[in-house]
Amino acid sequence: MQAQRLLRSGLATLCRHAITRAPQRAFASRPPFVPPVQQIGGGSSLPRWQGERVMEDDLEEFFEEDDEAAIALEDEEVTRAMEEAADAFAMQEQEEGIEGEVEGSEALEESEEQEEEEDDEDEEFEFEEDPTLTGKQPPTSPNFYSGRAAYYDQLAQIESAVAHTRSALRMLQLLPLPAFARQSLPTRPAIWKTAKEMGDDLGIPMTSGRYRTLTRLLVQMNEYLVIATAAGCDELAERAKHLLNLFESSTKQANLTRGRKKVINVDHLGRSYTFGKRKTSTARVWMVPVATPSEKLDVIDLEMIDSLDEAEALMTSQPERFHQPQLVPQTAILINNIPLGEYFPIPADRERAVRPLKIAGMFSAYNIFSLVRGGGTTGQSGALAHGISKGLLVHNPDLGTVLRRTKLLRRDPRMVERKKTGKAKARKGYTWVKR
Repeated sequence: MQAQRLLRSGLATLCRHAITRAPQRAFASRPPFVPPVQQIGGGSSLPRWQGERVMEDDLEEFFEEDDEAAIALEDEEVTRAMEEAADAFAMQEQEEGIEGEVEGSEALEESEEQEEEEDDEDEEFEFEEDPTLTGKQPPTSPNFYSGRAAYYDQLAQIESAVAHTRSALRMLQLLPLPAFARQSLPTRPAIWKTAKEMGDDLGIPMTSGRYRTLTRLLVQMNEYLVIATAAGCDELAERAKHLLNLFESSTKQANLTRGRKKVINVDHLGRSYTFGKRKTSTARVWMVPVATPSEKLDVIDLEMIDSLDEAEALMTSQPERFHQPQLVPQTAILINNIPLGEYFPIPADRERAVRPLKIAGMFSAYNIFSLVRGGGTTGQSGALAHGISKGLLVHNPDLGTVLRRTKLLRRDPRMVERKKTGKAKARKGYTWVKR
């Protein structure tokens, strides 16, 4: 204890001398300094610059003497404090050594007693180790600590499959493909599962970013599948197809056939049935090609007649055998069982209805029967033209280019704008009345 007190006193002395400034303390104990210039009675006879110089020199000498005395005093105190601290350290080490020997012997005896007791317990009881307590089990997935282990594991597997497929195609010199070869490849439409369905399968919330990352890899694998199938790599294509089937939607076939146009066929009588629309009018159109007469009449050869009397007799009895009649096909366009000219009295409506036939050059090639409903004459004639254009395409697919360029196969989307509340019509306002 005495050594500790000496040690504390020595350290305190060192700290006090380190903090306290000896020159300031010595300067405060002395009487105030009076410069020699001020001691001259009745003012100084020296010039101002000489008086200032004398004051500066005296101040420098004073501070130099004061600093030397303070430094000497501080050195003595520091030396004395260091000696006291060294003596205190030596005494403390001696006391700790004696106490440590006693404590060490006691601890050794206690440890020996504990070992003997443990040996006795081991002899009485056999300790069985629990394999679950041997240590922390390693995680089953390298992405265990990511919080989305199932997603990142699946993503890593898909990336690995894409990389292996790419390397296999490159070894077969199928990649990279030139632009013309890529354009000639058949298409394989793919409809993937929705983000919600994929999230349910993986057991995680599937965000839009994760869904885009997955689908981007699947689209790339789908391209490789098309290349492998076209090149005849059946094994590689089968593996890629097996992977893609896991992520394709179960309603793929229904979705693909939903937007596909219905194929219009010609029945056993040669009729085609089409449907046309314009504004609020609809037209159901049946078209039948005109049957050209194929029978040949028995025409009399004039060279076989010997006399004029015989010729006159034949002309009187069988006049139709002397000339070949011109076979003109008979066509008809009936609208609700009414001829075209009677149903559409306005020439513009008639021209609009038969415009597809004139453009295709088949004005007299078909018999047309139509049932129109709704709207007025303008809408009905437009709907009839739309249906006739579709029928011409069914009978003669080569006319598709001409009909598309003239926009006859496209339904006219223009409709009458609906009436608005507070308006007389769609945009017309009521007449303003002042009173």
